Amino acid sequence: MKTSVILNQENLGSVLSNVKAPTYDRDKVTTSIVHIGVGNFHRSHEAYYTNELMEHFGVLDCGICGIGLLDYDRKIYNILKDQDGLYTLMIKELDGTYTAKVIGSIVEFIFAPENPFAVIEKIAHPDIKIVSLTITEGGYNLNEATGKFDFSNPVIIEDMKNPMSPKSVFGYLTQALKLRMERGVGGITIQSCDNIQGNGDVAKKALTNYVKEAAPELLSWIEENVSFPNAMVDRITPVTVAADKEILKEEFLIEDQWPVVCEPFIQWVIEDDFKAGRPAWEKVGAQFVENVVPFENMKLRLLNAGHSLLGMLGALHGYNTIDEAANDPDFEQFLKDFMDVEVTPTLGDLGDINLDKYKKSLIDRFQNIYIKDLISRICLESSAKIPIFLLPTLKQQLRNDGEITRAAFVVAAWCKYNDGVDENGNTYEIKDAMSDTLIRAAALSHKDPIAFLKIEAVFGELVNNKRFVETFTNTLNMLRINSVKLCVQKINSSSTSV
Repeated sequence: MKTSVILNQENLGSVLSNVKAPTYDRDKVTTSIVHIGVGNFHRSHEAYYTNELMEHFGVLDCGICGIGLLDYDRKIYNILKDQDGLYTLMIKELDGTYTAKVIGSIVEFIFAPENPFAVIEKIAHPDIKIVSLTITEGGYNLNEATGKFDFSNPVIIEDMKNPMSPKSVFGYLTQALKLRMERGVGGITIQSCDNIQGNGDVAKKALTNYVKEAAPELLSWIEENVSFPNAMVDRITPVTVAADKEILKEEFLIEDQWPVVCEPFIQWVIEDDFKAGRPAWEKVGAQFVENVVPFENMKLRLLNAGHSLLGMLGALHGYNTIDEAANDPDFEQFLKDFMDVEVTPTLGDLGDINLDKYKKSLIDRFQNIYIKDLISRICLESSAKIPIFLLPTLKQQLRNDGEITRAAFVVAAWCKYNDGVDENGNTYEIKDAMSDTLIRAAALSHKDPIAFLKIEAVFGELVNNKRFVETFTNTLNMLRINSVKLCVQKINSSSTSV
């Protein structure tokens, strides 16, 4: 009887034949990509594409050096160090079976708190062509309402005082780019892989705002030598749970301390604007386009907003996973109507994209009973998500005098969610950088319904829009006296505003 093997480079040849493992020589891989924020999504997406390029086309000059900036990153750093950068991607097929693939594209990892100078030197190295980012929506340090860089952030204040011992991504990038400028190393691309509309533009705005104060002499060099392509990224990647590791050990005989589980679907649409060249990711399915905006709008306003919708409604009802909420007939109809009636009119000309087919695929993906994406994961840091995923639809519909009932209801559900208890009396933690503000505003909304809308950093001027305030107030009042299911049923049965 075969025994399981501990995943590392030495044992790679011992994995079962039904596990796809790198056949390329990892010793010959050279690093040209630095990635900041090595989480599950990066490992299911960019690192996966890069591994496929190495495996199927023998391109070995696009290795990835992972960077962990936060103390929280110590765990993934230690695990990948133990496993020589290897990890298992467990692709959960629609029939519930797994396809296991060992990914080998991460060939270096630096834990910044232990060695900040190594990070700066790595980004400044002539071989590095791309610095990619998955630092979450809130990681760009921009006030959602004003769009301004938040210089009051204690981490930013510290970086301004001690520039050679940075803590923030902007502090590290600034010092590394200064070295590239001083050494005449040449240009580089900063590539956001976060779920933000115009993510490249956002990355540029955040960095240049920081540089204006921290190193103004660097601004003109950045303008000439650094590109920030926008991109749309997509692959549902839930939190890894203990059961996933057990299945990997029992069915595939691999002991992996932190495998990654994801759905089969994957998409990456990127503006082809790279200052120092790039991997030929198009050979393995990425799309390079001149304008990514239509793809961004479609994905953020349908998939990501759909996730938030199901998360908020599902959390109030007491569901634990997205598939439970998506397979609820009432919530499914509400989601379909939200997509068709409120989002679709805001998307404009999508060219050859079959929008009906895309929306149908989203429902199928949400309803995949084998993914078990936790509602708690979808709801965390909603103060950074809702303004990006949902509010653009709401604002555009207000400008066009379009339907807003469902979007407003989701905002009301988010308000009620911040009470911290579902309809069955079960409590949950509000995990959000703005949790104190959200919880206080939600509490005040019991007496003053618009108290929640007065959170300027989230809603900006929306509190002054009479139609939105009225719709929000009506739906919140309805939620306060009825179950979320009953409210949804009422909205589903009517094609007009509440």
